[in-house]
Amino acid sequence: MSAVVTAARAWIGTPYRHQASARGAGTDCLGLLRGVWREVYGAEPEAVPPYSADWSEPQGEETLWHAALRHLELRPVDRANAGDVLLFRMRAGAVAKHLGIQSTAGAQPAFIHAYSGHGVVESPLSAPWQRRIAARFAFPGGSH
Repeated sequence: MSAVVTAARAWIGTPYRHQASARGAGTDCLGLLRGVWREVYGAEPEAVPPYSADWSEPQGEETLWHAALRHLELRPVDRANAGDVLLFRMRAGAVAKHLGIQSTAGAQPAFIHAYSGHGVVESPLSAPWQRRIAARFAFPGGSH
């Protein structure tokens, strides 16, 4: 199992807290990714400015996508690997603003993510979730 998936699974059960990134205490979907990065790579690659729940929707900017391109390796959406970072577009035409980490690939794909009302959970990567994938990324080096 990849170090990324192992680290992400350690966050399961962490409550949802907007803008937080503390395993066991609180996190949002970006905070989960930041925490896994710290556990696998060390210091975060850039400071994250404060952000609202609507992200960059009013401006229509793909803020998360651009940040991911700065630090992660873009992969084909249809090439699933455990440990991949998934960026979701929750509504057609909206900016992509939800993140998850693919935990299993193959016949029963799953991913780990944090969302309001549920905290960090491992969910099946069902057809409705798969349709929402806007981009897929790998952590640097691809071997974690």
